[in-house]
Amino acid sequence: MRKRVFGSIFLTALVTLIVTVSLLLVAVHSGLTQDLQERLSNECNYIAAATASGDEQELQRIGSVYADRITLVDADGTVLYDNERDAVEMENHASRPEIAEALEKGVGEFSRLSDTLAEQTYYYAIRLADGTVLRVSSTADSAFGALSTASPWIVLIVLLALLVAALLASWLTHVFLEPIVTLDLHEPLKNDAYDELSPLLHRMDKQNHKIASQLGELKRRQAEFDDITARMDEGLVLFSAQGDILFANRAVRALFPKDSATGGYMTLCRDAEYIRVVEEALGGESAHGRMEKDGRVYSLTASSVAGEGQGHAAVLFVVDITEREQAERQRQEFTANVSHELKTPLTSIMGFAEIMENGIVRPEDIGRFAGKIRSEAMRLLTLIEDIIRLSRLDEGAPVPFEPVELSALCGTVRDRLTHKAAENKITLHVKGTPVTVSGQRRTLEQMIFNLADNAIAYNKTHGSVTLETGEENDAPFVRVSDTGIGIAPADQPRVFERFYRVDKSHSKQTGGTGLGLSIVKHGAALHHAQIDLHSTLGEGTEITLRFPKAE
Repeated sequence: MRKRVFGSIFLTALVTLIVTVSLLLVAVHSGLTQDLQERLSNECNYIAAATASGDEQELQRIGSVYADRITLVDADGTVLYDNERDAVEMENHASRPEIAEALEKGVGEFSRLSDTLAEQTYYYAIRLADGTVLRVSSTADSAFGALSTASPWIVLIVLLALLVAALLASWLTHVFLEPIVTLDLHEPLKNDAYDELSPLLHRMDKQNHKIASQLGELKRRQAEFDDITARMDEGLVLFSAQGDILFANRAVRALFPKDSATGGYMTLCRDAEYIRVVEEALGGESAHGRMEKDGRVYSLTASSVAGEGQGHAAVLFVVDITEREQAERQRQEFTANVSHELKTPLTSIMGFAEIMENGIVRPEDIGRFAGKIRSEAMRLLTLIEDIIRLSRLDEGAPVPFEPVELSALCGTVRDRLTHKAAENKITLHVKGTPVTVSGQRRTLEQMIFNLADNAIAYNKTHGSVTLETGEENDAPFVRVSDTGIGIAPADQPRVFERFYRVDKSHSKQTGGTGLGLSIVKHGAALHHAQIDLHSTLGEGTEITLRFPKAE
């Protein structure tokens, strides 16, 4: 813009200079011509008056001292006298414009430029009384000739004029543009600029407010988007149509900490399933896949987004489905185990009942068979109760907590298991200090009961089971220890799984369902308790439930 303003001002000054000089030349030329014509007219009249008597000698005398040229022409154009040339040698002047005009009108005048335009000759002629024409002419430098003579000075003046025009144009450009260049575009209404800029400044102010509002809204949405994606447990990746990573949230960066979440999609992960899903989405089709990484299972879902032109952008969701697959696998295993566990006692019941129905059994064996049916039914009922209890714990139905004193609860469990302990020749002990926790009484009682029941079932003859309560580091605990057969190190991580049995033959003898320790595990999770297991083969097992510190 500065160049355009400077060029406009400089061009204006240059055109003004050229026009002014041209007009001055025309005015000077016109003035000189008019003065010369008036002089020649006066002189021609004086000479005509002096020679009115027809005295040719007077005319010759005047011509000899006169600086300009005097010519006397007859009515037919023949030159009668010329003070600069021999009249006999001169051509007929009848066709000369000034002569012809003087013969016709009485007065004639004309001017001629030389071939070089440096000189101009002026002619003035009047018709005398005798019909002859007296002509006076004078040659002077033309305006062009004067210019050519003074050309060095003229060039110098023109250069100086151009320099002055350039300086003035530069200064005016700075003056004109300074208020515009120094405009405060952030607060346009505070500018002291031209009045003509007022509509523009008001529009800019409105536009600034609109842009500020839009930027604020964009920042708010960006912050909201960042907050949402940062809180997402699922991974989210956005790809451009060229396959470049535009965005990757915290979950994705945590999943691929050693890979780059910038650049092309190949820099993020080189898993074959991941590459297939992303490439299909970039090709314009939705895709699904499954990927395993670091022992975890992830579901990949990529959606195609139509972009400008021929390409497609893509959105990828990465969801950790490890727990879901484990839960599905556990559900299938649970269903299979429940079917097996239910089928076993039902088969026994049906078998004994069929024998009794067909009258095959002897009368003295009916009581024994009925006892078998009853024990299998009790086993079936226990299994169903454990399944129902475990299902309720899985559902996590809200049950109000209440203060529960653990030492008294251990006494209740001991009373329930006294008969079974006596049958197995096991001694039950309750010791420790009273301690209270907040929880569900029935669930806590069932947890301690299952631990003590297992301790009796897997104990040695004349062994002992101890239920101990107290506090360690201000945290309540319940500890169940026995002198039984112990648990092998390889089995210890799995004893809390559903239907898992260390010794299946022994479990069948004791009537265990394989759900007791699983109920303990789910109850501990409900009460935010920690389970510590210590066991040595042939020496016994110690399981401790540590509850959170009381608030």
